[in-house]
Amino acid sequence: MHNREVEIEVPQDILENWQEMANILARIINVPAALIMRYIDPLIEVFVSSSNEDNPYHPGDKEILKDSGLYCETVIKSDRELLIPNALIDELWKNNPDVKLNMISYLGFPIHLPDNRIFGTICILDNKSNAYSETTEKLMIQFRNLLESQLDLIYMNQTLGEKNRRLTDYLKELQALRGIVPICANCKNIRDENGNWHPIEHYIMRNPEVELSHGICPKCRKKLYPDYK
Repeated sequence: MHNREVEIEVPQDILENWQEMANILARIINVPAALIMRYIDPLIEVFVSSSNEDNPYHPGDKEILKDSGLYCETVIKSDRELLIPNALIDELWKNNPDVKLNMISYLGFPIHLPDNRIFGTICILDNKSNAYSETTEKLMIQFRNLLESQLDLIYMNQTLGEKNRRLTDYLKELQALRGIVPICANCKNIRDENGNWHPIEHYIMRNPEVELSHGICPKCRKKLYPDYK
């Protein structure tokens, strides 16, 4: 059996918790934007965005990730932290799409699922040069770890739910198969689990849930096919 990738569905209460997390980050670090980005190939989406009035990013904003030039593309591709203190003085970053939104500094970390796939990123952006302190980095890592712990629980619950659904379907099929019993095509007697044959009306009265499959009982076989051994 092949393992299927579980598509994470973040419950509403967790989503609200993440929103509060983004708001706290933006407020404590004093930046316009704190984001939780989600990557579902080929798109990257603003999944959660802090509620600042000067935040140019909105939940649901999407873009094709590959060759987008976004800060988060590098985080996801490299699977590593990225710090850009000032994109305007960095040849590699001065023309990236976020600069058009006046977001010239960036600090971001990858977020992983339990199977080590990338869920997305947690990042902060500023409209002024910002090298971010070691304390800020540690705070971001703690929030990232919290996100991953919650994703672990979501993943586990959804995986177990899927396995339980499959098991339930299997048991239903097994139960249905067990409910099919042989009936003689000639006299209509029914064979029980011990190999004994009974008149159909007696058996159905005792076992109303069964389904029938046709066969032939020994008595009818001898009568209809006397040469059959």
